[in-house]
Amino acid sequence: MHGFANPARFLRLARWMTPLLLVAGLLLAGGALVYGLFFAPADRLMGDTVRILYIHVPAAWLGMGGWTTIAVASLVELVWRHPLATIAARAAAVPGAVFTAICLATGSIWGRPTWGTWWVWDGRLTSMLVLLFLYFAYLALANAAQKDGVGAAGTGGSRVTAIFGLVGAINVPIINRSVVWWNSLHQPASITMGKSAIDPAFLWPLLIAALGFSLLFGGVVLARMRAILADFQAEARLRRRAMRSEALGQVTT
Repeated sequence: MHGFANPARFLRLARWMTPLLLVAGLLLAGGALVYGLFFAPADRLMGDTVRILYIHVPAAWLGMGGWTTIAVASLVELVWRHPLATIAARAAAVPGAVFTAICLATGSIWGRPTWGTWWVWDGRLTSMLVLLFLYFAYLALANAAQKDGVGAAGTGGSRVTAIFGLVGAINVPIINRSVVWWNSLHQPASITMGKSAIDPAFLWPLLIAALGFSLLFGGVVLARMRAILADFQAEARLRRRAMRSEALGQVTT
């Protein structure tokens, strides 16, 4: 992995992987959504309302997966000082927040006909809302560190942001286990290790949709990493020019 710490190597890899992931993700997610929304059977109890499953569940997984990416990248930054770890964590924050917001929105739409209300303060919904606020706080910290000129790996502001990314990961297992630990209107987990309580007619398009959205997530993260890295490189060039101009001015005076 340290071989890809070199920005040039990473950019060469990301240059062809980004469009590949985005196109493959669009095809898989789009195909699964078309099948799930228009051709999959209606549920015996929930009817056509179940079709939101194909957006809601992948969004929930990727909302938690986005913060897991932040936590892993933050750990790598703090322990190994990996040059691209800070960039990877920040690149995953925005798409992770977007998927978390989609999860909350689609969950409310699903809950209205199912529970008779748009929102309840139970463990699963509340912990997911906390995750969205954590994303907002992480983005604010990361932006503040970058504006203060301490965005480079290993500096104070970057370390504070990385520590927050690790501490916030405590909420991910809370989300996962909330329906087990507390009484909840939310249904228990339908998919566990090696087991599924979902009929194959719903399960396979759901898994394909989750794979497609995951590839989209990966493509967006790579694209954002390339953009952030380009910004850092442009800023470094501007600083070098400013230093040369200042040095030239001192020589001429």
